[in-house]
Amino acid sequence: MPQRTEYLHFQPITTRWHDNDVYGHVNNVTYYSFFDTAVNTYLIETGGLDIDEGEVVGFVVSSACDYFASIAFPDRIEVGLRVGKLGNSSVQYELAVFKVDEDEACAAGRFVHVFVDRASNRPVAIPDRLRAALERLVA
Repeated sequence: MPQRTEYLHFQPITTRWHDNDVYGHVNNVTYYSFFDTAVNTYLIETGGLDIDEGEVVGFVVSSACDYFASIAFPDRIEVGLRVGKLGNSSVQYELAVFKVDEDEACAAGRFVHVFVDRASNRPVAIPDRLRAALERLVA
């Protein structure tokens, strides 16, 4: 099971009432939203990604998640983030969901972004500022 010490950046996430499903826990698809929020917050705040007008955007091309323990609203959680692979135009993120103050992950996942030119949708080299931010997270 992934441990908190294995991750290099943490993004607090607020669970919401409507995240819970009829079984009383956060629905599995919501974890992907947590992952996307954690990564994009980091990319915008640290890497300078301009999601509105930037020439380069990241497309998710692959994703997966494994579940170990339930979370439910109103749990306070943090998503741990690290980079498993950093290529010329792509990056594989490795993420884990932790309850605040707990060391073992409730879930762990990964996804791949390919950075593309917004106009052509063709892969491009990761811009320097974004690459520098990602390099800080290489495990």
